[in-house]
Amino acid sequence: MAGSTSDLRPGAVIIYNGEMNVVLESEHRTPGNLRAFYQVKMRNMKSGKLNENRFRSGEAIEFVRVERRNYQYLYKDGETLYFMEPETYEQIPANAEMLGNSINFLKENQEVQLSFVDGNVIEVELPSHVILQITFTEPGLKGDTATNVLKPATVETGASVSVPLFINEGDMIRIDTRTGAYVERVK
Repeated sequence: MAGSTSDLRPGAVIIYNGEMNVVLESEHRTPGNLRAFYQVKMRNMKSGKLNENRFRSGEAIEFVRVERRNYQYLYKDGETLYFMEPETYEQIPANAEMLGNSINFLKENQEVQLSFVDGNVIEVELPSHVILQITFTEPGLKGDTATNVLKPATVETGASVSVPLFINEGDMIRIDTRTGAYVERVK
């Protein structure tokens, strides 16, 4: 599907250097007496690498029609993850590599978003934040909250996260799935 630079919007998927990239930011610039251009930040859907490129105004760009739907994660079998469509109960397999490091925060029955091109799954996207329970961490010291000292903790999915000293076993915490960082304790 062909389009031009004026169609570049955040969330659009384009073919750039022969690979699919999702547009994160697109800004139209007209510097002084020079020609107008679009400064575009995008993320490669296969490698996750960030790219930045300058497109001439009016340049033809190949867009990809991507369909996004919510699915529920069921289970993992080897390197294959299985997801279920909540209304039709249809099960869809996807390769675990599509999640990258965020697979460490995927738990059963969690809702995720699958992206399809021509009926094939091309991306599995977790919510930006998930709430998980701490299964193991060293006990915290009472009153030691003044410093930004972190300690390792294991969450229910088996992932290791650095948390503040006041976090204890059994606490529920919010984690940023993009960075794997602790955000806050949840009551």
